[in-house]
Amino acid sequence: MSLKKNVAYSSRTADKFVVRLPEGMRDRIAEVARAQHRSMNSEIIARLESSLQQDGELAHSDGLSLDSPELSQYERELLMRFRQLAQRQQNALLALIANDIQD
Repeated sequence: MSLKKNVAYSSRTADKFVVRLPEGMRDRIAEVARAQHRSMNSEIIARLESSLQQDGELAHSDGLSLDSPELSQYERELLMRFRQLAQRQQNALLALIANDIQD
């Protein structure tokens, strides 16, 4: 997984998908997004990622599950804590790390 790939995310390069929401759901998403200080898009992405993690799908796609024998105890803890962050926090942390590596 490339750090720059996650940090360089842009709405121009992102996949787009139109979703039809049941009546009232848009307002509910907007309300929750405001409470989380996120855009509606970020809120939807964060919830989808959380759902996929719970189902184990995301762990398989990035090759890093918490029970992987390739991870040390510290790496497991970091990965677990990273996955608990909001998407904007993950992006900020990755940008910080990428900037530190370049320096």
